[in-house]
Amino acid sequence: MKIFVDADSCPRPARELVLRASGRTGVQAVFAANRSIPGISGDTVAMELCPPGENSADNRIVELARPGDLAVTRDIPLASRLVEADVCVIDDRGRLYTRENIRERLSLRNFMVGLAESGLGMERSNSYGKKELKAMADSLDQVLTRLLREEKRD
Repeated sequence: MKIFVDADSCPRPARELVLRASGRTGVQAVFAANRSIPGISGDTVAMELCPPGENSADNRIVELARPGDLAVTRDIPLASRLVEADVCVIDDRGRLYTRENIRERLSLRNFMVGLAESGLGMERSNSYGKKELKAMADSLDQVLTRLLREEKRD
């Protein structure tokens, strides 16, 4: 089992949370990005530097991830691709993407992108604080515990 992180857009506190979880559990964390990200290091950590270009980090995560792995991304199209490949996916706010909810989330995302492209986009809050980090920590712990249990059964 591995944890894959779409590191380009992942907030630093969420990256640090994954680093700590990786060190605590011994599960390898793979951070994929188009640029070097400071602070990505450790015995159970790998950095995948991807070539410049749209979706290159996303494509690399999809290429490497396997069923039973965990991915962290706020990119809903990437989450959709991973869920279809039986990879467990959460975002940096702790939301779990599943086969049951990913189509709705993707549809809503596409609708919002369409509104924004038409100049009608709604104002969004991009703040990432203690509440969001706590939700991410709780979700990460729950999902890792479940996946590690499932891995031991197999």
